[in-house]
Amino acid sequence: MIPLLQGIRVVEIGAVVLGPLAGQILADLGAEVIKVEPLSGDVARDSHPGGNGGGALFINNNRNKRMVALDLKHPQGRRALDRIIAASDVLLHNMRIDAAERLGLGFDDVAAINPRIVHCAAIGFGQRGRYRNRPAFDDIIQAASGLAGLSAQTGGTPQFMPTILADKVAALHVVYGVLAALVARGSGREGAIRVEVPMFEAMASFLLNEHLASATFAKDGALGYPRVLSPDRRPFRTADGWIAVLPYTGDQWRRFLDQVGRGDICTETWFIDPRARQARIDDLYAIVAAALPARTTAEWIAALSSCDVPCSEVNLLDDLLSDPHLADVGFFDVDTGFPPEIHRALPQPVEFSGVDRSNDRAAGRLGQDTRAILRSCGHSDSEIDALIKDGAALQADMPPESDAGAAA
Repeated sequence: MIPLLQGIRVVEIGAVVLGPLAGQILADLGAEVIKVEPLSGDVARDSHPGGNGGGALFINNNRNKRMVALDLKHPQGRRALDRIIAASDVLLHNMRIDAAERLGLGFDDVAAINPRIVHCAAIGFGQRGRYRNRPAFDDIIQAASGLAGLSAQTGGTPQFMPTILADKVAALHVVYGVLAALVARGSGREGAIRVEVPMFEAMASFLLNEHLASATFAKDGALGYPRVLSPDRRPFRTADGWIAVLPYTGDQWRRFLDQVGRGDICTETWFIDPRARQARIDDLYAIVAAALPARTTAEWIAALSSCDVPCSEVNLLDDLLSDPHLADVGFFDVDTGFPPEIHRALPQPVEFSGVDRSNDRAAGRLGQDTRAILRSCGHSDSEIDALIKDGAALQADMPPESDAGAAA
């Protein structure tokens, strides 16, 4: 944990990846993040592998948080949340807007409880557009944003990226949006601040950064960044495997071509002109593909590294577990205090100098901190006992009598 946001309290009402990942990053940076779950828990708790309240997907998105379980459809549970909100700086949720408003968690309702709150809604589609009420999951946003269709533009068929990309990209937008709002508030801005992070718009912006291309300048301009969309841009075969090679600048291409005995190309007019060279990127990639099978991957890594041409082995996920660089930086190290069943943990990959890092805490049990958090927000022990007895709250050591009132 990196203690830069100490003194900031965040209420996270999040599930699966988008809200929880954003909350975890804020917690990693030192904020007190209170994760409020229904009595049935975040559905990711039972994700495979793991499960029984501690699935890997949950563990890797919920460290460093304090865990509270409330039934927000129960009047007493909802009022308990109001007292937590009143004592907090940020409310973050990834519910659909209509669901949030039914629970009294829309911006106006929350601002009435806490006039200085930063209210962040991580949602599928922006509320000013016609898609605002559509349900959204990662695959839906990959399709809608054009990401799934990119492979069709390189000669294949539409494909989903085999990672939860839209959720994770949107989560990063949530983090900087919340931090910007906190800076504004700390600089004297009065009143509550609304932050809205729609996944669709976040991914459209993410993809069009390079692919807006000619449409940046002309109403009917062509979209697509040619080098990235080239069907010849791919990992290349070597004598014993695969390698990624990316000569990008003119100097890098010259050094690569010298390595493979094609330095003659460097005097061609089309090569000297950067725009003309980009237009013939497929010709250059063809030279790369033809040359690389002559040596092993290790031989190419050594040769290309020696002349500072960007290259890398093509790793599979399993290879990351034994990657020597990740071992050097302690990437998978587990902090003291993590339960013994957690063999590896993922770090916050941003380094800060002059800041003493403290140990991370593993994701806790459902309702582990309910009593402590409610007490810190002014509830008496008798009030907390009544909430638990009435099924409005859950403490980890006191299972609910029924799941009938679990919040959706």
